[in-house]
Amino acid sequence: MPLVIGVTKEFTPGERRVALVPDVAKKYQGLGAALLLQAGAGASAYYRDEDYGAAELVADASSVLKKADVVLQVQPLSMDDLNELKPGSVLVGLQQPWSSKERVELLRQKGITCFALELLPRISRAQSMDVLSSQAAVAGYECALIAADHSPKFFPMLTYAAGTIRPAKVLVIGAGVAGLQAIATAKRLGAMVSGYDVRPETKEQIESLGAKFVDTGVSAAGTGGYARELTDDEKRQQAEKLGKAIAECDALITTAAIPGKKAPVIVSAEMVARMKPGSVVVDMAAETGGNVAGTMAGEKTWVGETLIIGPTNIPSRMPVHASEMYAKNLFNFISPFIKDGALALDWEDEVLAGACLTHAGEVRHAGVKQALGL
Repeated sequence: MPLVIGVTKEFTPGERRVALVPDVAKKYQGLGAALLLQAGAGASAYYRDEDYGAAELVADASSVLKKADVVLQVQPLSMDDLNELKPGSVLVGLQQPWSSKERVELLRQKGITCFALELLPRISRAQSMDVLSSQAAVAGYECALIAADHSPKFFPMLTYAAGTIRPAKVLVIGAGVAGLQAIATAKRLGAMVSGYDVRPETKEQIESLGAKFVDTGVSAAGTGGYARELTDDEKRQQAEKLGKAIAECDALITTAAIPGKKAPVIVSAEMVARMKPGSVVVDMAAETGGNVAGTMAGEKTWVGETLIIGPTNIPSRMPVHASEMYAKNLFNFISPFIKDGALALDWEDEVLAGACLTHAGEVRHAGVKQALGL
């Protein structure tokens, strides 16, 4: 029998993405795999069942989970759904591996080979599989649109019969994939854009997009492309110079987040208090605590005359392209190991081994193991 790849509906509230899109489904079938799809799995992302061609359709998620050899998902499966998985099957997607000891234990006990793509090694060869980067690009784009939508000012310069309206000033904190996309999008919308990151190598990237780099004199280059934690003296220096830039902006977008850790608070209540009346803050890190004092996940909060927005699950706001990008990432990860309709995992492959959470009744990732005390 050929390898059966299964996809269910996403049941996390507000989740509109799907782990498999029709164009990528054809590629799996071209490798000899059979597809098993819960009816309506792609509906929230505007993909119809008939778009998936020869995929077998079933009415409920349980029928997929019990039969599939490989299950693709966006959000982590619930404990009930994990119990439905066929013993020894393979689970691929975002797993939030640091969030639940119970989930990891259940995966181990059931002998599930689970790949958590948050754990993907940060190497060049893995870039085409990097779901965190692809979804961060969507989030950065969306955050710029959210800021423009809620700002009481035009983003671009506008000339009209009575004169000229000056463009809004936008400051983006964090120049990873999300931050750079937010900068590029705000710039396309015509705003005067500045960017800030504690990693000095981002200065050139920010300026290449036509934005101004805010130099605080603090450098915090870390490992794996992420920033290290600042010392108390560095935090004070950063706060002083960054506070001036924040006070001058009309819209502030913060994007500083590290997977598996609480987001660093970069913008204090005092900084927010000094912002212009009518200014807007979009805190992309709201789900992990937020970069801004006063952020509430999933809420819009007025702090004085400043609106702080804490959007959650931002990529799901743009489900068509977010799903397409995500599905291609998953395909690039697992397809090299599908040969003639069968799955042959190569544990010598550093990308595959690095992203493995559980396999053969063991928790394979040392960092997760230590963090959860397993």
